[in-house]
Amino acid sequence: MKYSKLGKTGLDVSRVCLGTMTWGRQNTEAEGHEQMDYAVERGINFFDTAEIYAVPPLPETYGKTEDIIGTWFKKTGNRDKVILASKVAGGGCAWIRDGDPLTSKSIHEAIDGSLKRLQTDYIDLYQLHWPNRPFPHLGRGNQAGVIDSTSNDSQEMEDNFLDILATIDEIQKAGKIKHFGLSDDTAWGIMKYNELSKKHNMPRVESIQNEFNLTDRTDDPYLTEVCVHEKVAYLPWSPLAGGMLSGKYLGGEKPKGSRWTFDDRVLFRDTEDSRKVIKAYMEVAKKHNLDVCQMAIKFVDMQNFVTSTIIGATTMEQLKTDINAFDIELSDEVMADIDKVYRQFPIPY
Repeated sequence: MKYSKLGKTGLDVSRVCLGTMTWGRQNTEAEGHEQMDYAVERGINFFDTAEIYAVPPLPETYGKTEDIIGTWFKKTGNRDKVILASKVAGGGCAWIRDGDPLTSKSIHEAIDGSLKRLQTDYIDLYQLHWPNRPFPHLGRGNQAGVIDSTSNDSQEMEDNFLDILATIDEIQKAGKIKHFGLSDDTAWGIMKYNELSKKHNMPRVESIQNEFNLTDRTDDPYLTEVCVHEKVAYLPWSPLAGGMLSGKYLGGEKPKGSRWTFDDRVLFRDTEDSRKVIKAYMEVAKKHNLDVCQMAIKFVDMQNFVTSTIIGATTMEQLKTDINAFDIELSDEVMADIDKVYRQFPIPY
């Protein structure tokens, strides 16, 4: 296993980050425990979760994933072997703090709830799951004209950023968290938070996790340039585009138990162009005798701005395949063929 520095924290995180969002819905507690056991055996020391998990978010599954991680910590005593990342939910879910946006009050409530479920005294990396303002992710990243930034009051946003930073500072000084990160945010979000953190001597943004894969590369080079020069760890999620890059959904197929059978939120990826691009990437993998999932994951890992790639699996077979992807190499010929496909379909959905 290879490791990278997480921002300016001094922490060495595995290039593989174990994503956990299926535990409590698609996976049982025992299956989640099995995945964590195996991940630690393979040298993975970085787990990512969120209070809103399992997915899709529902009142009855809220907090279930953190519960499963907590029982594993208690059973194994492995808390010291894991750099744990979790996320506080933003506004919009009526069953989470009445759908209120991120404020000092909501963050204090959220961190205490997460710590209790996780059965730990601290979280290594605490992230804002999404911002209060409209953001170009979760299906809106490739749609120019959808977000009207002029509708947001700049001073109100800055005041909210300061409120959030002051709260992060409080819970960090209380020992509840070690470091601060973002998710589903923008280059401006990183820079504004870190401008304010420097000005007011508060915690800086150490990381950001956004979707990045062969079908969605919108962060490169604009946001990723900020990450490189500001030393903010880039943590791509969904390297398989929600499993779509495996090809399992082609031809209208929806395998039993797969996410597309119960989560309508991901169906924005299902377009005529996305089906064409998946077939094209599958042909590239076939040409070079590669597993298409491993090719897609390794492509993300090879990007020079990536710190750690968040993977997720519902079976042990999938998990082993995904982790093994980090040990393969993609030749210049493979990368050239990938580039040809990308230039044909830069925005497939």
